[in-house]
Amino acid sequence: MLTVDYDRLDVRAGQTVLDLGCGEGRHAFEAYRRGAAVVALDWGRDEVATTQQWLGAIAAAGEAPVGASATAVRGDLLHLPVPDASVDRVIASEVLEHVPDDLTAFTEIARVLKPGGRVAVTVPRYGPERVCWALSDAYHANEGGHIRIYREAEVRSRLAEVGLLPGSSHHAHALHAPYWWLKCAVGVDRSPAPVRAYHRLLVWDLTERPWLTRAAEKLLDPVIGKSLVVYATKPW
Repeated sequence: MLTVDYDRLDVRAGQTVLDLGCGEGRHAFEAYRRGAAVVALDWGRDEVATTQQWLGAIAAAGEAPVGASATAVRGDLLHLPVPDASVDRVIASEVLEHVPDDLTAFTEIARVLKPGGRVAVTVPRYGPERVCWALSDAYHANEGGHIRIYREAEVRSRLAEVGLLPGSSHHAHALHAPYWWLKCAVGVDRSPAPVRAYHRLLVWDLTERPWLTRAAEKLLDPVIGKSLVVYATKPW
């Protein structure tokens, strides 16, 4: 399940792609399959190990083009282990809302991008996220949880503040917003029948990609899309 539109980000073979806060690697995998040289970075040891395992499975299955490469590393968004101006594309998906010093993280993104390079930043959208916070403290108030809710203007301001040029934006994952509202309403650690039923719907949508749910999400994304995606470019 990708949040970033790779066509808008213009990810191509031969590029160097840095996936920040990679989690279990969903964005790194797609960049690898497109022929990029991918570095997937996360602070969590388990996340790095899982991502590396799946990157190896992609290679073993022959799903990565000749010339592509990928590795997963443990690292800090405030001190990226990457040289200045060395990366063509950066993906920072659903991670900056966890970082207290987000300005330093944005500064690091700008530092490692090559002139002309692009970044895609995704964060929880203000409206759907505010509902989750209102319904449940357990949703966000925990170690490593969400510490802020961004408005789009704030994301754009941060990008501009570090010298990047904000461009297009969109929303994603509208079908996931009601699921999390339901989870927050009943308790994030509980899974009664309605929650399990909705989860099965999301899994079906993810695996089968039926036209009905795809059309519904496309229609609903501008209204209740759970994620905000903003693209930006580093000037030449």
